[in-house]
Amino acid sequence: MVHSTSSLLHHNNNHLLFFPFNSNPNNTSHSHTLSFFKSLNSPSSYSPSSTSSSSSLPYSPLCCRVARVSTEHLELSPPQPGFNFRREIERLAVLRDKLAACDTLDEKLRLIDADSRVRRFFSGSRRNHAKAFSRVLATVDLGNEEVFWLKCLVAAGQQHVLEIGGTGFNDSSSSSSSVSSLKSALYSLAEMIENWDSYNRNGGGGGGGGFGKNMEMALADEEIRELKKLLESLAEIERFYDCIGGIIGYQMKILELLVQKMFERQNINWSQDRHGMKECQISGIDAPKGLDLSENTEYASQAALWGIEGLPDLGEIYPLGGSADRLGLVDPNTGECLPAAMLPYCGRTLLEGLIRDLQAREFLYFKLYGKQCITPVAIMTSSAKNNHKHITSLCERLSWFGRGRSTFQFFEQPLVPVVGAEEGQWLITKPFSPLNKPGGHGVIWKLANDKGIFKWFYSHGRKGATVRQVSNVVAATDLTLLALAGIGLQQGKKLGFASCKRNSGATEGINVLIEKKSPDGNWEYGVSCIEYTEFDKFGVTDGPLTLKSLQADFPANTNILYVDLHSAELVGSSKNENCLPGMVINTRKPIVYVDQFGLRRSVSGGRLECTMQNIADNFSNTYSSRCYNGVEDKLDTFIVYNERRRVTSSAKKKRRHGDKSLHQTPDGSMLDILRNAHDLLSWCNIRLPEIKANENYVDSGPPFLILLHPALGPLWEVTRQKFYGGSISEGSELQVEVSEFLWRNVQLNGSLVIKTENVLGSMKINESGESILRYGQRCGRCRLQNVKVQNKGIDWTYGGNIYWKNDVQRSEVLQIILHGNAEFDATDVVLEGNHVFEVPNGYKMKITAGSPDLEIQLDPIEERMVENGSWHWNYKIRDSHIHIELVES
Repeated sequence: MVHSTSSLLHHNNNHLLFFPFNSNPNNTSHSHTLSFFKSLNSPSSYSPSSTSSSSSLPYSPLCCRVARVSTEHLELSPPQPGFNFRREIERLAVLRDKLAACDTLDEKLRLIDADSRVRRFFSGSRRNHAKAFSRVLATVDLGNEEVFWLKCLVAAGQQHVLEIGGTGFNDSSSSSSSVSSLKSALYSLAEMIENWDSYNRNGGGGGGGGFGKNMEMALADEEIRELKKLLESLAEIERFYDCIGGIIGYQMKILELLVQKMFERQNINWSQDRHGMKECQISGIDAPKGLDLSENTEYASQAALWGIEGLPDLGEIYPLGGSADRLGLVDPNTGECLPAAMLPYCGRTLLEGLIRDLQAREFLYFKLYGKQCITPVAIMTSSAKNNHKHITSLCERLSWFGRGRSTFQFFEQPLVPVVGAEEGQWLITKPFSPLNKPGGHGVIWKLANDKGIFKWFYSHGRKGATVRQVSNVVAATDLTLLALAGIGLQQGKKLGFASCKRNSGATEGINVLIEKKSPDGNWEYGVSCIEYTEFDKFGVTDGPLTLKSLQADFPANTNILYVDLHSAELVGSSKNENCLPGMVINTRKPIVYVDQFGLRRSVSGGRLECTMQNIADNFSNTYSSRCYNGVEDKLDTFIVYNERRRVTSSAKKKRRHGDKSLHQTPDGSMLDILRNAHDLLSWCNIRLPEIKANENYVDSGPPFLILLHPALGPLWEVTRQKFYGGSISEGSELQVEVSEFLWRNVQLNGSLVIKTENVLGSMKINESGESILRYGQRCGRCRLQNVKVQNKGIDWTYGGNIYWKNDVQRSEVLQIILHGNAEFDATDVVLEGNHVFEVPNGYKMKITAGSPDLEIQLDPIEERMVENGSWHWNYKIRDSHIHIELVES
């Protein structure tokens, strides 16, 4: 393993980073007492002055070699007494382990009843029955599990979630009506559960439930609905996070991560506190070596061919469950918040763009091998912003993109509570309603296992899968995805990353080669990722790019992955923390929400998130001796590189008015698409205007607008054989929505838009009555040779143009519209002004120079040419490259 002085995190005893939990109750971060106990005028379940009797503490201290660790002392605000993280974690750890040892639900209920916090909560309800409360309890049937979940909520210190009508923060206000109402509601709920216990002990419970029918009081209807939602949420947490201890383990993990964050913000010498700690396993971190697709073009072409050839062995995975808050997408008609997948981009939603890229690869496979290949697609959704409903409705509305319903599988990720950073308290928006958000895309592996996704892929004969996120609009550019998958399949790898140069300051992680020394003396190596929220933990600084900067050496993590399905299934099915890779809590951004009193709040906090790319940490290779040069070639993990704009450019945050930065906005990603188009067509001897840096287009449109259907390639070496010669003037527009296309010496000054219904083929009804796209059949076709297009084009002065949406106002345009298998040929002509050439299905239109006007000829396509056209491109593989030849029928 080669350790460069600038990129390797070197060992330095002065900069060991440890994260021990606070053992001194007077040395905590900003804290305040638990609201629930104050509201009940009851003592807390622990005293701030008490000390832990246990010397063991479940945590993973971390130290590593660092090259650039700031030695500046970071002061935290003076800590306040009141919440002892260490003691609470120890208490939850004991409870978690005892619950894990229980064999039945009854045993778990007896155990949770013995918890001091649960006991105090419910015993108080009998002393203050609901004579003072202002509402009546509705008939609520609670089963065994539901009671257990509520008691776990209380045991985890989250009683405030059950508050109604008051804050519960102020003891002295206990005589007020609001706090009386609060107490009454809490006592009523507790009494309800106590009565349920009695009901079941007297033989009336059976399988649980029914006791509420005898209650004389009732919660309001809205509160019943919210309580049921809370129970559903608790059920998801208890069941999905069973690998870390359910509700109790979830809260414990939150507290552990919050403690780590506290000490990451400080530069403290913990040498005096290291007694009994294990030394960190990580001994070195370096920038990983891998194939550069932009430099080693011959091998890159071969790898891409492996990817095309292996398409029948591949599935596609889309993690679409994120809330995409930074995008701020809202339905203009209803005002409803929308998920990122629904963003209208280049004239279609982002999800449609993903499928469009996939179908372009399938079309290429058809052109090479003459076989239909439909890739199964697994989509992880969530209930955030009605994500699941919107995505499934879109697929239904578009008839499953001509792929058939059976080629899609959806699995919905659970929402998790957002917590405040001070004490790990769940934030609430109203009684019984925690603020919930998706728990990160890293849950995808366990969820895929739980929902049978891996088995579903196997039933389709798949061995591996490519993974990409919906906001990255350039991930399928040229050969990046195909080469990544090709290497993964051909070399039997478990996981692969597509990477590129990292932009300093970007909210993206880095790919690293990690070296570990295990306690038995062996050495472990693997390519993995450090998320940007974890840079402090590893001593990675994020300053300006310089030769000495770590950011200049480490590549960007883009979340474009190849994964071996069997290997991922083994991780997802594990019954421990491994199935939830890269657990983090990101407290860098404030949590803005409206609380139960209708007040807009902004607090430091976060939620337990997992990172899907850190599944790589499960795929390290072990060697008996230390490795040096070339270790990456032997690993089960790998990485490929390409130019950044051919790997990642995201539309993940809304550009705000007056913002001068276009980074990660739809506007900025659109410029990268146009830069790629410039790179592609310039190679074809087509003259185009240069695209300058983003800041030149903050207040103006781009120098041109070019949108090409990916099925023209998608490999650029294929596309470049369809274009040659001519020019595209500044301010011009070219849109080509056709795969069977020829451009020869075309001069464009204005707008040219070519559209066909059958870009890739035509629809056929299968035995199930579904419309299925049949590749290559009855495609529309267009040839332009020695043509000059001259018109006024886009009105670039119009203030309403939104270029990334493909929503522009034109003064004039040349449109070619092809229905069905229609064909259009134009040779040696000048097409000036506003024109629409619309060709009906089954016809071919030829335009040539006439005297004095154009000569237009419209003829039916011969019967023998109906399926495959009067001409077509013939694809052949020669010496690891694809060559195409125009064949006249």
